[in-house]
Amino acid sequence: MTDTLLPAAPQPLEKEGDGYFRKGCNPLAQTGRSKLQNQRAALNQQILKAVRMRTGAENLLKVATNQKVREQVRLELSFVNSDLQMLKEQLEGLNISVGVYQSTEETFTIPLIPLGLKETKDVNFSVVLKDFILEHYSEDGCLYEDDIADLMDLRQACRTPSRDEAGVELLMSYFLQLGFVESRFFPPTRQMGILFTWYDSLTGVPVSQQNLLLEKASVLFNIGALYTQIGTRCNRQMQDGLESAVDAFQRAAGVLNYLKETFTHTPSYDMSPAMLSVLVKMMLAQAQESVFEKICLSGLRNEFFMLVKVAQEAAKVGEVYQQLHAAMSQEPVKENIPYSWASLACVKAHHYGALAHYFVAILLIDHQLKPGADEDHQEKCLSQLYDHMPDGLTPLATLKNPHQRQLLGKSHLRRAVAHHEESVREVSLCKKLRNIEVLQKVLSVAHQRSQLKYKQHQEDDDLLNLIDAPNIISKTEQEVEIILPQFSKVTIRDFFQKLGPLCVFSANKRWTSPRSIHFTAEEGDLGFTLRGNSPVQVHCLDPYCSAALAGAKEGDYIVSIQNVDCKWLTVSEVMKLLKSFGEDDIEMKVVSLLDSTSSMHNKCATYSVGMQKTYSMICLAIDDDDDKTGKTKKISKKLSFLSWGTNKNRQKSASTLCLPSVGVARPQVKKKLPPPFGILNSDGALY
Repeated sequence: MTDTLLPAAPQPLEKEGDGYFRKGCNPLAQTGRSKLQNQRAALNQQILKAVRMRTGAENLLKVATNQKVREQVRLELSFVNSDLQMLKEQLEGLNISVGVYQSTEETFTIPLIPLGLKETKDVNFSVVLKDFILEHYSEDGCLYEDDIADLMDLRQACRTPSRDEAGVELLMSYFLQLGFVESRFFPPTRQMGILFTWYDSLTGVPVSQQNLLLEKASVLFNIGALYTQIGTRCNRQMQDGLESAVDAFQRAAGVLNYLKETFTHTPSYDMSPAMLSVLVKMMLAQAQESVFEKICLSGLRNEFFMLVKVAQEAAKVGEVYQQLHAAMSQEPVKENIPYSWASLACVKAHHYGALAHYFVAILLIDHQLKPGADEDHQEKCLSQLYDHMPDGLTPLATLKNPHQRQLLGKSHLRRAVAHHEESVREVSLCKKLRNIEVLQKVLSVAHQRSQLKYKQHQEDDDLLNLIDAPNIISKTEQEVEIILPQFSKVTIRDFFQKLGPLCVFSANKRWTSPRSIHFTAEEGDLGFTLRGNSPVQVHCLDPYCSAALAGAKEGDYIVSIQNVDCKWLTVSEVMKLLKSFGEDDIEMKVVSLLDSTSSMHNKCATYSVGMQKTYSMICLAIDDDDDKTGKTKKISKKLSFLSWGTNKNRQKSASTLCLPSVGVARPQVKKKLPPPFGILNSDGALY
């Protein structure tokens, strides 16, 4: 999808249900979401071209000595940077195109923010894997062409996952399959020569790496992104739809948090720890917002205790969005997060804060303490509603005094109106938000409702009896939390299981080439016993038996007998096969395991067009300097992943970019992965 746009309309033979495409994938579906992804792919290509032009111009500026040439190059650089700024704004427009991802049902709710899928380029595994199978496993790689084709087809299908559980399962299947591929074909001491390229979903800048970990991390990001798109698609006018939305956003937060903790040195800013922390907060905030909508869905009873509950729920949503906006405003996230996202978080913080004060005002103004009412319960609720009561007021006295209730209620209405005005002002400052009509309508209706309520109870002497409305303590009946990805529920088949059990036949192990042992069983005695599970080993070998004289050794692994593959057979099955030949000549192929070399990370070259050093390279350079000198060094502030404008202070170096930079990664400490990742190569757990 990155290299070419999809056809305008699906062909007749690719119709749903005919089995032409993998389950969970439909690359010919012409939905609004797929069209956005096509636009994202085209923008990625334009950004790449512009970045390369800027790199060349900056390198020319470095070496040019003629003053006229330097002035001309600076002029060209200003044009290129201007183009990059425009492309960035277009990409931000795609990221805030929330209407496309929302439910198709008519709703009167504030839109939720989904994440776009990361784009990638095609990868050809065929030549490299076939060569490795011949070199490392001493088998004909052509015998595995179908398995390699299945792997490439699965990767291609993952570029266009459907927006449902089948699409999530498809991405998870590929992620788990990569665990098998890493264990079988990616030794920790060398590079395989396969270049993986993925585009940053927020900046559009490509990152290329000869490391399978970039592939795995990017697939994990897309799993989280797909969950966000599922959550925004849910029908928020139905109870089941809201519950599904809460679940989807919690799962999205779980996947992104798992990505942050497992892949700690990712070379792409949309997967950096700081950015992922913000995205996790955003998903949990949207889940909490869906919880509030679920409580309000059936309608609110104008009843004291119900209004207390709803006010605290609204305060909770406003609080989490306020925390989210604060996180989005911090460096280095602020430079790369879409401005419209930060603006929307601020809008929602004020909007739900206003709702909280409005509901408290209603319970104070519209409800009077009547004889026979549960005074103790109402007093307790009111005292727990505030962090402190206004000076001179107590909960019980306020409940019993209608005048005090009116004054306190109107103070909450004033704060509600102030919050509404701030949310409307924030929308007016953001061009992208001004174009979202439903957002404008929701804010306008809520604002007018608070103003109308205040005017109904406004009196001439209100300015003489001002009371500062206290802050409302947030509380929720359903605290949203991270749901970790459940990979164990996805069942997959190792495409290359014919190579043998992973415990022995993996890229981390080294063994001799298969040796043919010709022997006979003398009087039914093989001269050795067998041990172990699959594959079976030669044990208790008689040094004078026929097999030992033919070259068999203690501890050899039996891979075949009379051209029958034995790598997956058990001890009893192999023994039964051996005895079936009687005293006839037996040809047995065995391999001997060599001493395992110490597990070390390979030097990892990261090519990131658009910056001098990747995030991981900066971290690793710091570590290397500390190892060499043992002294504290001053580290310059990390630059933005893509500098969209010129900087006068950088004119001496004359470049924010250079030719693709190469970083060398030092050996990393092994990090243990939770189940089901025992099958994955734990040596590659970190960048």
